[in-house]
Amino acid sequence: MSDTHATTHDAHADHGSHDDHAAHGTRGSYLKGFFLSVILTAIPFWIVMTDAFKDPSTAALVVMVFAVAQIVVHMIYFLHMSGKSEGGWTMMALIFTIILVVITLSGSIWVMYHMNTNMMPMQAAADM
Repeated sequence: MSDTHATTHDAHADHGSHDDHAAHGTRGSYLKGFFLSVILTAIPFWIVMTDAFKDPSTAALVVMVFAVAQIVVHMIYFLHMSGKSEGGWTMMALIFTIILVVITLSGSIWVMYHMNTNMMPMQAAADM
């Protein structure tokens, strides 16, 4: 009977001590992520506010590149996503996120372009 009790006790003790927990960041990694996020926000803000690029399309493309970099920084430093954690499910989440971001960004640009192209000129609206 003592062998059964010991085996049951060991099974219960092992059940609560799994080592497959997701690694949480340190204070240094959170600060690094925060400063990268601030920089990746400040640079596009500066680009837009100072008209650093004369062509608005170029400015929009550069701001979108910074937006994608911002997403990657958040996923790595704050969501702790890597290909090794949680048995690969985070990689599936990364792929899903990339697909959603591409659809959202390309759809937004497409809608804004067509709205700009199809808008009635302001002078024509004033003459009516």
